[in-house]
Amino acid sequence: MTYVPSSSRVPVQSWVDQIFDARAAHIGGVVRRAKRDVDREIGRDRLELECRRRGFHLVTCGAQYVIFCTQDPVEIIC
Repeated sequence: MTYVPSSSRVPVQSWVDQIFDARAAHIGGVVRRAKRDVDREIGRDRLELECRRRGFHLVTCGAQYVIFCTQDPVEIIC
């Protein structure tokens, strides 16, 4: 479980809303966030929960979380 300080600058739900209110999320695109920001603000567990709830796909790539904002299958080619 990721540690999330109680003195977070933005309320957790507001931060989650900000991610999924992005235009890309509404049109089935890709949203990415820095791991350090997610870990500091809401934690990976919460991000996973929100992605699963929406049926989206969450992957990591380097220092980024990448969210495919679609319920369609995602295929990694190479």
